[in-house]
Amino acid sequence: MRSTDAPHEKPENHLRTVWALAWPAVALNSLQVVNMLLDTAFVGRLGRASLTAVGGSTNVMFLMFSVAMAVGTSSTAIVSRSYGAEKTMRLNAANRQCLSVAWLAGLISMGVALVLAPLAANLLLPPDAKPAIDLMVRYLTVYAFGLPAIAFIQALAGSLRGIGDTKSPMVVSGLQILLHIALNVTLIFPARAVEFAGRTFAVPGANLGLVGAAYALTISAWVAAAIYLLWTLRTPLDRAWLPVWPRRRWTHRIVAIGAPAALMSVIRVASLWMFTYALKLVPNGDAAIGAMSAGFRIESIMFMPAFGLSVAAGALVGQSLGMRRPDRAQRLAWVASHSAGVVIGVVSVFVFLGAPWIAGTLVPKDRVTAGIIVDFLRYICVTEILFGYAMVLIGAMQGAGDTVRPMWIAIIAMWGLRVPLAFFFALGLRMGASGAWLAMSATQAVQGVLTVVLFRRGDWKSVRL
Repeated sequence: MRSTDAPHEKPENHLRTVWALAWPAVALNSLQVVNMLLDTAFVGRLGRASLTAVGGSTNVMFLMFSVAMAVGTSSTAIVSRSYGAEKTMRLNAANRQCLSVAWLAGLISMGVALVLAPLAANLLLPPDAKPAIDLMVRYLTVYAFGLPAIAFIQALAGSLRGIGDTKSPMVVSGLQILLHIALNVTLIFPARAVEFAGRTFAVPGANLGLVGAAYALTISAWVAAAIYLLWTLRTPLDRAWLPVWPRRRWTHRIVAIGAPAALMSVIRVASLWMFTYALKLVPNGDAAIGAMSAGFRIESIMFMPAFGLSVAAGALVGQSLGMRRPDRAQRLAWVASHSAGVVIGVVSVFVFLGAPWIAGTLVPKDRVTAGIIVDFLRYICVTEILFGYAMVLIGAMQGAGDTVRPMWIAIIAMWGLRVPLAFFFALGLRMGASGAWLAMSATQAVQGVLTVVLFRRGDWKSVRL
């Protein structure tokens, strides 16, 4: 994994190096996709109000999760440099400082989410969807209390990726997902009898509905955070459980990397808020918002390989720069992005052709929402390959500590193009939800092209941490 590819050594197999790190992340993302699909299927059986509430909640959840991901980005960049340079003491100090900043970020995010819940529900959902508004507020209120644990998990998983360990996050987060699924089944639905193999089993249930889904998220996050703490004793990170107070020098470094990444996420989420607001104004706006939530979960299947390869690219680029091998960093990043493009292309074909069946399975009792989901998926499939390139190469730049240029890509693609085009196509040209999907698909293509151009320039190689 830490090969230098030096002149008198056996040449490095870059494809094997990339996939050795990527496959556990892809496997984990596969579990996450199954988890999200089951979530959608569970919520879809609670009725349109619950599905609409989750669609609106997605905006706030993306925002809060993005802050956690930003700390994880800093962890990977800083820890991978120390690991590549073989500076163990600095590596452990960097990890503990990132975790302390993550706790603070999580607590702040929790407070912000509690304040945003009622404001976002009334802003984003149609005023006549009162049941959905009430459900969204209750759902987000419970979810908010899991945010400190989520931030901690992302930071520690980022550090593990920085040392080339993508298997530990796969195992621990895999356990978290299994627990989340079990809690969903128990907390969402009432107690019931289930027949299997000719026998009848009593399944317990709390019958909490959508609020039960929020409790499942929060409880599973805190359990996973505890497991992660114990798990680090098996890794080179060592004693990650020891609390430390954030030091000014370390906090400055972490924020310098994480702030642009967080701002990029805020830009994305804010544009999603405006995008959702545009959907609110189209015919069948509540169905369109619910369809978007379900569609995002299906889309995650398509970019699942890109996510894993982005994780690998970020860690390998950081390690390579720590070794002072920018040439290796560039080669590995391109191998990862080309791999993502090939796999996404194949998956997108199947999703495009199978869209009606997928939508009907997710929302079997709502033909209007199912039809809008089909439309969403087919627009997205057309440009998903370019989105995959953007995801992997942005991950590579962030692994180098370059989070400013990806931020500008997000500003141009999201606010310069996506939001104005969504309003123009959906409302100005009266295309409805289809116009919004067209705007989303077109700006994915622009984002991919911009990312390729900036990565080829190579300015990320000279970033100092």
